Amino acid sequence: MGHSRYDDASRGRTAWNAGKNVGAKRPLTQKQIWAVRFFLDRERRVRDRALFDLAIDSKLRGCDLVKIRIRDFVTGPEIRTRAIVVQQKTGRPVQFEITTDVRASLLAWLERRGGALGDYVFPSRVDDAKHVSTRQYARLVDEWVTAIGLRPEEYGTHSLRRTKASMIYRATGNIRAIQILLGHSKIENTVRYLGVDVEDALLLAERTEI
Repeated sequence: MGHSRYDDASRGRTAWNAGKNVGAKRPLTQKQIWAVRFFLDRERRVRDRALFDLAIDSKLRGCDLVKIRIRDFVTGPEIRTRAIVVQQKTGRPVQFEITTDVRASLLAWLERRGGALGDYVFPSRVDDAKHVSTRQYARLVDEWVTAIGLRPEEYGTHSLRRTKASMIYRATGNIRAIQILLGHSKIENTVRYLGVDVEDALLLAERTEI
């Protein structure tokens, strides 16, 4: 059970988020994406490269990403160019693209991993019948960003979810499209998630000639 701030037991206790950055995690830049890919390729971490690439392309929450099964995007010997999953948080389906380079890294991993269509793409190290945990996924992201000289306090699994969405928004200014891609039920959630502010709105307006 938790403690009320009025309880004697809570006095003198350090807050769970003391000294931690608990705000929105930064998205990666294109240069940082390729730095992580170079690191993973150099270390021959085929699984991690596939996991990283799919996280960027899918824009899924960690809880949905780790539960993806082989059948979700494999048809026969081919990896589909699009896939669809039902989100755990909202119960709503969301569709995402799988670009050429990402299909290549997924195929390289699946050829090594093997398994049946009903198996998880990224199995647990402890039990092959289970998927990698969200906690382990978070540890991996910390390791990847640290390896390229970034502060893990400023980046996390949501950084990978936000990365491509942020790039698309900066290129198009289309909030509605980002809402669909992220599977948000309300556009207000997308606005907050991307950190859209008055400056963003003014820049978009200035680029529009009448």
